[in-house]
Amino acid sequence: MQERRRGRDDNGRYGVTLLDKINAMKMPFAELKGVTFVEAEPDRVVARMLVRPDLCTLGNTIHGGALMAFADSVGAAATVINLPPDAKGTTTIESKTNFVGGAREGTTITATATPVHRGRRTQVWQTRIEGEGGKLVAVVTQTQMVL
Repeated sequence: MQERRRGRDDNGRYGVTLLDKINAMKMPFAELKGVTFVEAEPDRVVARMLVRPDLCTLGNTIHGGALMAFADSVGAAATVINLPPDAKGTTTIESKTNFVGGAREGTTITATATPVHRGRRTQVWQTRIEGEGGKLVAVVTQTQMVL
């Protein structure tokens, strides 16, 4: 469910949802990977990505680095919509990935980021990446530093 609360975006416009804010952000790596953000709430950000041939390794299975980059983009977006008003931005300072399964070329994977900790200086997000049918592919825990 998309966050229904509306506020002001970085340019001062009113009536902008959190999903609108995420989709307006400059995220070159997310764009290169074809990440589509589909839900945004303070406690949950969801995105999808098609497993394309250029994101795969042997056996037409998604590369671990592509999974990590996908999760990093979703966790960073979740952090941005939860930044304190005086923050200048965020950067990843730690990331740990548990690879559980694979995802085949041509399928769509979904990443769901939820908060573990949201503080003034750091935020920790856990992102579950699932394949079609809800099969767990990876679990990523990342720490974002608030700038």
